[in-house]
Amino acid sequence: MDFRELFATPDRWALWITGPILLWILISGLDDLFIYFILFLSQFQKKKVVPKASDLREKLEQRIAIFVPLWKEHQVVRQMVEHNIASILYENYDVFLGGYPNDPATIDEIGQVASRFVNVHLAQVPHDGPTSKADCLNWVFQTMLEFEEVNETHFDLVIVHDAEDLIHPEGLRWINWYGGKYDMVQIPVLALETPPMEFTHGIYCDEFVEFQMRDLRVREILRGFLPSSGVGTGFSRWALETLAERDSNRVFEPSCLTEDYENGFRIHKAGGRETFLPIEFRQGVPIATREYFPRTFRAALKQRTRWVTGIALQGWQRHGWSGGPRQWYWHWRDRKGLVGNPLSVVANLLFLYFVARAVCGVNLAGQTDWWIRVFSSFAVALNLLQITTKMVLVKRIYGWKHVLILPLRIPFANLVNALATFAAIYTFTQSRLANSPLQWLKTEHIYPDRASLLGKHPRLGQVLVQSNYITYDDLTSALDSQPAGVRIGEHLVKMGLIEEESIYEALSLQQSIPLTHVAPAEVSRRVARCLPGAMLKHFKVVPYKIEAGNLFLAGPDIPVSGMAASLKRFTRLEIRFHFVTATNYSELTHTLLAPAAQ
Repeated sequence: MDFRELFATPDRWALWITGPILLWILISGLDDLFIYFILFLSQFQKKKVVPKASDLREKLEQRIAIFVPLWKEHQVVRQMVEHNIASILYENYDVFLGGYPNDPATIDEIGQVASRFVNVHLAQVPHDGPTSKADCLNWVFQTMLEFEEVNETHFDLVIVHDAEDLIHPEGLRWINWYGGKYDMVQIPVLALETPPMEFTHGIYCDEFVEFQMRDLRVREILRGFLPSSGVGTGFSRWALETLAERDSNRVFEPSCLTEDYENGFRIHKAGGRETFLPIEFRQGVPIATREYFPRTFRAALKQRTRWVTGIALQGWQRHGWSGGPRQWYWHWRDRKGLVGNPLSVVANLLFLYFVARAVCGVNLAGQTDWWIRVFSSFAVALNLLQITTKMVLVKRIYGWKHVLILPLRIPFANLVNALATFAAIYTFTQSRLANSPLQWLKTEHIYPDRASLLGKHPRLGQVLVQSNYITYDDLTSALDSQPAGVRIGEHLVKMGLIEEESIYEALSLQQSIPLTHVAPAEVSRRVARCLPGAMLKHFKVVPYKIEAGNLFLAGPDIPVSGMAASLKRFTRLEIRFHFVTATNYSELTHTLLAPAAQ
């Protein structure tokens, strides 16, 4: 068949489909134009006061409890706690890790972390899991109340995080600053950067930037209720205790698949004040909670199905169109994807179809009514405006490489959202017909590996001050007198302000690498010399143990990139690196390796 003949055939059915879609684009487009208009007007309004770094540092620290619900997170929880405790520039806080009795691997990891850090505590749910994130959080809240009673203390603020979160070093300071005025404070949440061609994760990069820099700003300007992002959210005790009193201790609604969205609505309804902190940059880095979102199509579809079900369908079921005219509009914004998501895919296909017809020389103008031509022109103009705006916003966070690929990710995002909408409608309908509760669709968490953390570690001086090894004045004095070419840790030891062991304890926290002490007498020479001497000298490491298919190396310096790959050429064992102090390393090399060099 000649495809030119196929596309040249008048297709009135395509035009009939185009009409309703263009009408929807007109309605939705005018809605988006209103958001852009308010965003434009906000540029001429008084800006929210942004505190300076010195203001944040000098603000009296309220006591903060960080809640982290866990289910089968044994592979990430230790890294999460170690990295964040090392980086957080705040002292008056405790971490409560929620776990289930039938998840012993996670409970064991929590126990080990809690034994290492005095401000980390196990909050065990009294029944088997998994239930819902909200149910786990409710029991974490009860554990906090018990902790307060036993220790005669009181937490002023509660912050919710997930097992994969990278908390910004100043995040708690920002919540502490605004927490005295607002009952819900939302720190921005941004996806960690991945290669631009990684489309699945890329749509999270695009959408979170757009939603937080556009929609949430306008919601706050127009005094709409602010949905929590589920992580990086600070709650006042008044807000949580009010929710507990109103709903039989259900601080977080366990039947909701999106308890974060639900809490934003409930706190606003109770009269609480809410704020979303604009994305601010410090030394070129946005102050935000960072994490990896799903990086596979299936995982993204699963998570977005939960979002559509919880926000659009359960939200509609639970609250209808309550809240008055000011909130009706935001209900509409949150639910219009039930129609818009599927239609966006149809619109993309029709666009490609008509482009193919035009390429084949078909005069489209002669076959279409005037109003279709007008609406089509409006749809194209609106799409260009939306894409351009999104590109400008994404450029601020991720740079030009992501911006250039962004137009290609939009049709893919439309497809994922449409499939998620169909899946959500199906599962919600099945649940209603069977009169059964909806199943919690848990998101698999991936914690960033060391390569992705490069450049995100706090400075060693920050860790030393935060961990109370030295004072801020000691650090300032050391930095002022630090000689060129001398590392700050070495300089502090020479000044007599800190012991070598303490420097390495802080380095272990900073790099999330275990610190050990190896007695030379306990190391076999055969093990110590199992790798080429030149390689050991180059990388400043000493093999000291072989166990369970692993070769353990000890060294005083942060392992350089490519070390493990280079050493793997000489062994089939997995490489495991531990820190030892410079003194301990000298003892090991003198006892175990020096004779081999003669």
